[in-house]
Amino acid sequence: MVESIKDLSGYSIGPQTPIRVLLEQLNRSEHLFQIVVGDNGQLLGTVTDGDIRRSILSGATLDSPTSVCMQNEPIVGEVGRERENRKKLVGLGSTRALLPIVDTSNVVREILAANRGADSGMALVMAGGMGKRLGKRTRDTPKPLLDVGGKPILDHVLSALEDANFDDVYISLHYLASQISEFVTERDSKCRIHTLEEDAPLGTAGALGLMPPDLSGPVLVVNGDVITRVDFARVHDFHVRHGLDGTICVARYDVDVPFGVVEYGEDGLFQDIKEKPCISNFIAAGVYYLSPEFRALVSKSKPMDMPDLLRLGRQIGLRVGLFPIHEYWTDVGHPGDLELAQRDHEGRAG
Repeated sequence: MVESIKDLSGYSIGPQTPIRVLLEQLNRSEHLFQIVVGDNGQLLGTVTDGDIRRSILSGATLDSPTSVCMQNEPIVGEVGRERENRKKLVGLGSTRALLPIVDTSNVVREILAANRGADSGMALVMAGGMGKRLGKRTRDTPKPLLDVGGKPILDHVLSALEDANFDDVYISLHYLASQISEFVTERDSKCRIHTLEEDAPLGTAGALGLMPPDLSGPVLVVNGDVITRVDFARVHDFHVRHGLDGTICVARYDVDVPFGVVEYGEDGLFQDIKEKPCISNFIAAGVYYLSPEFRALVSKSKPMDMPDLLRLGRQIGLRVGLFPIHEYWTDVGHPGDLELAQRDHEGRAG
């Protein structure tokens, strides 16, 4: 199906607009796409959700201008050439492709949008861990069933998957498995939920080997202690658009060093001193999107951790990309994390 968008007021933005404002407008648009225009309305570039995330990987911040993440030479169609424009749109290949249509002055007159009803695929929630770092909180309650914002962490995860149209969700179980099974049975779920029980702990990736072998398509793997406001459908779109075999969702993690850091050369001589610098890194956010080729590397009932699986895939030539999360994200692994997540949700409710 091809839609013609002629009201461009919600799809146009200036090149100097901060990325944080760009994101607000992008999130209000139905198609997650913006055209970047100059003072005279002429097309300067285009921006998608994936373009923004790639720029963040390259060092852009939410205060950087839109120009740092836009496509400077986008593919466009021409006014009055309907048949050729539709061929171009189809040629873009994406299930959610968009094509700006410009006049002879390079002013955008409409946007053609393709929506071929992409399926978000299936998901696997890793919910078998013992949650030892949470101490007495998980003595009688599995970590995915701890309360955050008035409902279990697992309920937050499942709701996010349902919002992103994941129809089939597998949940790996081990520690206090019966409690999670009972919760799933009683929950009024929109998705189809299947449980996979680990006889012994299988690590952070081993449960992939318990999934039915005849399944086709990629699988979104989500740790059962992750709460995030990222739209998982965007992870799917990013994965497909870039032709990846694996996608690792990453979050920025900053560490403030409370001392002056001395820099020196190979000769041991002083070069500079950075006073109380902030060191920033991307960390694995506990969300992965993996092709069937990755699933085939996991043996049934044999432990395997996600870093080992990703390294193995890379060694045999599978393409693995990074999807930066700029939305809210937290890993509820320590008591302090749980308390912070609770305060975050109380703040949102207030």
